[in-house]
Amino acid sequence: MRCPFCGYQDSKVIDSREADGGNSIRRRRECKKCGKRFTTFERYEQYPLTVIKRSGDKEPYKREKVLIGLRKAFEKRPVTSQQIEDLATSIEAELREEGKREVPSSAIGMAVLRRLKEMDEVAYLRFASVYKEFKDLSEFQIELGQLLEKKVEKDRKGNRE
Repeated sequence: MRCPFCGYQDSKVIDSREADGGNSIRRRRECKKCGKRFTTFERYEQYPLTVIKRSGDKEPYKREKVLIGLRKAFEKRPVTSQQIEDLATSIEAELREEGKREVPSSAIGMAVLRRLKEMDEVAYLRFASVYKEFKDLSEFQIELGQLLEKKVEKDRKGNRE
């Protein structure tokens, strides 16, 4: 690592610590020539994700698009901005865990729906109504009915325990 002060190409590591929740390593270095100290960060290189849209077109994955959809779904719901950011991070991590460089947009939508269903049923219905392109009220009622059935089953199981 080149010294940012004198440009010398050799330094020694005097301290290393985890940073960014374990996603990077912070290294404190000392230049072997001028003796000045500086900090570097080491992170793994993330490969770019490509989204395959319904039309077959491809475009780079944009985290901001997921965040926009999540913010709309959670509008006026009791969820913090940090929870939305964390949710977007976990969705992206799930997509990257598969190890594929190209991901269908449907896989992203389904990952969002799974997480929303667990977190907030209203946000889930909001997102589903756009993502699943409900054509009329009956399709919306079917989705709502399925949610209510699962809630009743969950309540019954909770009462038995």
